[in-house]
Order: sequence, then structure tokens, then C-alpha cells
Amino acid sequence: MVGRGYSIFDTTIGRCGIIWSGTGVVAVQLPEAREIDTRRRIFQVHPEAREQRPSENAELAIEGIVVLLQGGDPDFSEVSLDAGGVSGFNRRVYEFACSIPRGETRTYHEVARALGASGAAHSVAQAIAKNPYMLIVPCHRVLETGNYTDRLSPYGGVISKRRLLALEGAHPVASKTLFEVLLPVAPPRAPT
Repeated sequence: MVGRGYSIFDTTIGRCGIIWSGTGVVAVQLPEAREIDTRRRIFQVHPEAREQRPSENAELAIEGIVVLLQGGDPDFSEVSLDAGGVSGFNRRVYEFACSIPRGETRTYHEVARALGASGAAHSVAQAIAKNPYMLIVPCHRVLETGNYTDRLSPYGGVISKRRLLALEGAHPVASKTLFEVLLPVAPPRAPT
């Protein structure tokens, strides 16, 4: 194979995409609202990739992603990743995220402390936000303090961390709604 390839594949949440090189998986794109938007996102980020039959490594990743999105517990340990464009710190964050057991979560601060960089919670958050290996590297298990679960990386499509964690059986503290954040709740009125 010359350059990078990509493929679109079916899952229970919609049509996902995977991009790979001769070294390994470069990125996973979760489904956007429409398949054309998923393809557009792939072309924006990886314009050099050409649609083709998945490599053996990409096929192994696809099988695991399909199983995970059906609520299963896949093993991604044999999937090779192309980390050529990933910084050393981000690689450490992704390795740590892979060590978090299914159904459990950690905060950005906990990950930073575990990596020996206790003041680097913001850097951990940035690494998680840039995770190109959605689901293979389970960044959905790393949350803001307070277990806010509605954000994902640009590769996240329309699915939230909350939904991914629910598939794994995790139940983080429910996130506050917009109304709970912006509007104070009035105290109950005294009976008259």
C-alpha cells in the first residue's frame, strides 16, 4: 500500500471511518449525522487518504470497534497504531487511557498525577481532545473533574462520552444540564 487508506464501515451507531498507513491505524472517525459528513471530516483531516479495502490491521480494529459499540469487550492489544504525528506526552496519556479498566473512569488530574506531571491536567485534557484513535484508545474514560461526559474529540462525531461509557456499564455522575449551570434554582416557597 502506498500512502494512507481509509474505509467506511457499519456499526450500531452509524457508519464510522478508519484511516491507516503501512505503520498502523492513523485515526478513527465516529459517525457524523450523515455519512457524507463523516467522509467530509475524513477528507478535511486526511486529504491524502484514498478509499480502499481495509488492511489486515485496520480490519482487526474495525472488528473491535463493532464489538465495542455492541456493548462487548474487545481486545485492541494487537492493533498497531501509527503514532508518527503524536507527541511523546500525548502517547503517554493514550497509553495510560488504555490501562483504565472497562467501566471505570479517571479525571484529567488523576491521569496527570499518574504520569508524574501533577500540574499538567490541562495538557492531559488537550491530549484527550486530540485523540485520533477513538475507541481503540478509550479517551471516553478520562473526564473533567465532576465527571462531565458530553464532550469528545473532533473525531467523535455525534456520540458522547456518556453514551460510550453507558455501553461499557459505567455510570459517571450525571452531567449538569444547561439550565442547572446557567439558571440558579429558586428555593422552595414556604407554605402559606
